Amino acid sequence: MEKTIPATKARQGRKGLEVLSVLVVSLIFTFVVWAALGIWGEMIDGSAADNPGGVTTSAPQTNTKSD
Repeated sequence: MEKTIPATKARQGRKGLEVLSVLVVSLIFTFVVWAALGIWGEMIDGSAADNPGGVTTSAPQTNTKSD
């Protein structure tokens, strides 16, 4: 003999506002992190263009005083 299970109990999960809110919040969080990483990447790229190779050098200083 087979048991008959009502459709509401046979579902894995419920649809509703809770699920939608979790999905929307996670999507917004993903875009915020993506934007932050993009800004951070641009900052790193800009500093690398100023100093290629990461080598810090300074020009020799000469004292040229004319008396």
